[in-house]
Amino acid sequence: MRRKRTAILISGRGSNMRALVQRARSPSYPAEIALVLSNRPDAPGLAFAKENGIATAAVDHKIYAGREEFERSMQLLLELHRIEYICLAGFLRILTPWFVGHWRGRLLNIHPALLPAYRGLDTHARALADGVKIHGCTVHFVVPAMDEGPIIAQAAVPVLDSDTTETLAARVLEQEHIIYPAALERVAGEKLRVEGNRVFCGDDAFPSAPLRVPSAEGDSG
Repeated sequence: MRRKRTAILISGRGSNMRALVQRARSPSYPAEIALVLSNRPDAPGLAFAKENGIATAAVDHKIYAGREEFERSMQLLLELHRIEYICLAGFLRILTPWFVGHWRGRLLNIHPALLPAYRGLDTHARALADGVKIHGCTVHFVVPAMDEGPIIAQAAVPVLDSDTTETLAARVLEQEHIIYPAALERVAGEKLRVEGNRVFCGDDAFPSAPLRVPSAEGDSG
């Protein structure tokens, strides 16, 4: 089996990057993490990638006149490393239709909400403010519109009465670390198909912790 060369784009510590790198250590995993690229030269996640023997690169968006110029520099590096798939993992830049179009069907993102709910930022605070009982995360193919695109995987967590944005975010992040590697495995292994805005992954469920909502009687066990 030829493993697909995959790049992870980060802007910070790269929590989901670490989960992807750890999962890809298995020889049977269909994706090889071949490059970690950041728009911030001081991103802490770059050090982790280097320590794990992964090629790294930084393209500082601040030195470019516009987004497309910045992305064309990224594209040159991606081509140099023969990248086939890209995973966005806390990459804090809005990508242009030119870049997204070039990587259509090969560009994945993880979002800390159950899309199509809570697109954009501050998802956990907004979920708490709205009083929802179920929250979670989504892996999806990237399209030009922000936080849209065919959904590959989702995981849900209950929202507890005692939750703060920090505690809710922590539980959601645990699920992100599970479903993102599982989603990349399906995509790189070519074990799904896309029809319109729907992704069909077969009968196997994505791994995630079982959702258990406390009962009205106060069962917290």
